[in-house]
Amino acid sequence: MDVIALVGPSGTGKSHRAIKVAKENKADAIIDDGILIKDGHIIAGESAKTEKSRIMAVRRAIFILPGHAEQVREAIKKIQPHRILIIGTSENMVHKIAKTLKLPSIQFIIRIEDIASVAEMEQAQFHRLKEGKHIIPVPTIELKPHFSGYLVDPLQSLFKKSQVRRRKLGEKSIVRPIFSYYGKLIIDDIVIKSVVEKVVKMREYVKSVKKINVQHLFFGDNDKGLKISCEVVLNYGNHIPTLISQTQAEIREAVEYTTGMIVDSIDINVRALYVDSKLT
Repeated sequence: MDVIALVGPSGTGKSHRAIKVAKENKADAIIDDGILIKDGHIIAGESAKTEKSRIMAVRRAIFILPGHAEQVREAIKKIQPHRILIIGTSENMVHKIAKTLKLPSIQFIIRIEDIASVAEMEQAQFHRLKEGKHIIPVPTIELKPHFSGYLVDPLQSLFKKSQVRRRKLGEKSIVRPIFSYYGKLIIDDIVIKSVVEKVVKMREYVKSVKKINVQHLFFGDNDKGLKISCEVVLNYGNHIPTLISQTQAEIREAVEYTTGMIVDSIDINVRALYVDSKLT
């Protein structure tokens, strides 16, 4: 089984072009916004568009909600696709999805700016931001049993030219999820720092934590995720590499679950060891 990806900023028309990109690259399955699609049918998963908040939608899209990844993994084993197209907003996101679903490494990545004009991407973003319209690359009749939000049909209202040629490539649906009406969501870095501080301080082997730093990584317009760093003082008497590895995993899980953001890396600097006077 091969894995490829389509990457681009949110609202630039990736899902609109998903079926065409899949066909041109001989991918017989698509993973988009939390669902596994094959031959125009939702095989497994639950669309991020069904969530009531943007944070929960992000969690759903990257398969970190309980049981979601397991369900899709089992479905992939059952249908045995030849090639899967993963759609995401960044390289980091699609690699994370592939890893979470235990798929092979991504062979190559297609960027939305290489297959869509600036005008087309701006038009897609207008409909996303101003009208709350999101595309799911399956027919409306297939989507109704899975989606409790508002359905908008036909798709031609979004892209008016070349309607017949586009429809031949596979029917798509437009939805307006509830969270699209809430406006922009901004999570301040102080929130992320607070999550990190709470997680680290809960470890019994940590004496203190300070200098927590959060950096947002970008490659061009692609958001690669968060780089988190901090300094700690550990209690003497434990295996440091094991403790640090456990702490990194716990920070990643807590930040991604709480904020819906993707963590690229976590650097922990052990500044000192605290030795209890009773032990000397």
